[in-house]
Amino acid sequence: MEKHNAIIKPSYDDRLTNDDLAPLKKQAWGSYNIFAFWMSDVHSVGGYVTAGSLFALGLSSWQVLVSLLLGIMIVQFFANLVAKPSQVTSAPYPVICRTTFGVLGANIPAIIRGLIAVAWYGIQTYLASGAFLLIVLKFFPEMAIYADVKQYGFVGLSYLGWLGFMVMWVLQAIVFWTGMDAIRKFIDWAGPAVYVVMLLLAVWLVTKAGWSNIDLNLGGIKYSGFAALPVMINAIALVVSYFSGPMLNFGDFSRYGKDFKSVKRGNFWGLPVNFLGFSLLTVICIAATLPIYGKLITDPVAMVGHIDNTFAVVLGGLTFMVATVGINIVANFVSPAFDFSNVAPKMISWRMGGMIAAVGSIFITPWNLFNNPHVIHYTLDILGSFIGPLFGILIADFYLVKKQRVIVDDLYTMDRNGAYWYDNGYNRKAITALIPAAIIPVCCVLVPGLDGLANFTWFIGMGCGLAIYWAISHKQTVTVAAGAAA
Repeated sequence: MEKHNAIIKPSYDDRLTNDDLAPLKKQAWGSYNIFAFWMSDVHSVGGYVTAGSLFALGLSSWQVLVSLLLGIMIVQFFANLVAKPSQVTSAPYPVICRTTFGVLGANIPAIIRGLIAVAWYGIQTYLASGAFLLIVLKFFPEMAIYADVKQYGFVGLSYLGWLGFMVMWVLQAIVFWTGMDAIRKFIDWAGPAVYVVMLLLAVWLVTKAGWSNIDLNLGGIKYSGFAALPVMINAIALVVSYFSGPMLNFGDFSRYGKDFKSVKRGNFWGLPVNFLGFSLLTVICIAATLPIYGKLITDPVAMVGHIDNTFAVVLGGLTFMVATVGINIVANFVSPAFDFSNVAPKMISWRMGGMIAAVGSIFITPWNLFNNPHVIHYTLDILGSFIGPLFGILIADFYLVKKQRVIVDDLYTMDRNGAYWYDNGYNRKAITALIPAAIIPVCCVLVPGLDGLANFTWFIGMGCGLAIYWAISHKQTVTVAAGAAA
């Protein structure tokens, strides 16, 4: 995101424009760059645990693979939809939201997405710090006493935990601060590097366990026939929910795509192909831990910690550190950087927006959030209940209401005659649609009788947002057309 790559016209209002939010002169990302983006998004401790957990649902391996494939194809379909407006305009997600929510109203979806990213940024940094501590204790076991939060702790984290967290925090900040081009170069090699080490780890584990001793049905087969169908549907929903955050703001990356075909091709290789490959490696590694260690180990950091080879421990620890840095930057650093910059472009640059998110991630003490299932459930699920509605409203507006037409210059003007000024900068129809579309999935999280629908909040919110917004906009269009005819 260099200054020379921004197109800033005299008509652009500085309350809506800076060098990072403005359209690009050059869009140079090809299919491989998009592919690498998704690799970084998939290859993480969280992705590893999520993929492994699906194989432990009591389904047969082929049923899990079918669920994974269907879920990730849904993600691919929607990622293509949300990618297009940003690719054709070269505008990031919060700027594209101006077409739907208004030039000022776009701050509503931007802040919501930014807050979600802050929470996940802190959690992922905390998870990555576990790999760092594993390496430290391998070489300096005498420091283990400082990992005891009861003796040496502050606000719920041990002194050694603080060291690991802040080391990862600083490393990520350095990569981010170097700019978007450096981030592109980082994810271009980080994703494949993780694959190489994962493959080596899988080969080592399988060799030690013996292929005949490996059962890919991690939790045993509990469901068969039609009884397996609801479980498979839940697995599909979990896959979509896991990717819902980066899918919503995928425009922050597709804006750099040199053409839409390249973005779609990158999505194909990065989602169904890459996700299935990573999931297979994950389940093989987890399955091999049972015959080797006598128990299934789904946490990759804990699994690496059981290896009695120092080089392997260091390599594995570094790998999961790099993997988590990758997902954190692409999913939880770049997004709030644009989102918070969009709130006050004159005062908040892209870099400052990212650092606001990074600093905020410390104050939410993510280790306390992650270690309390009830807190993390209510905090993240409630915030996540807004992702679906925001997605549905944006898609309905771009494809159904505006028929894929965007006036780029009007995205950056406060002129009352601008297409996206609406009512004092806010599109009341979008806000009106967002409220009930978010309340419904939030109820699914909070109301005990509806907790069975909690895994489907993204679909429920997306469907409600799309339908309500389309109904409101369509009704007004019909009314205006009828009045003109009269």
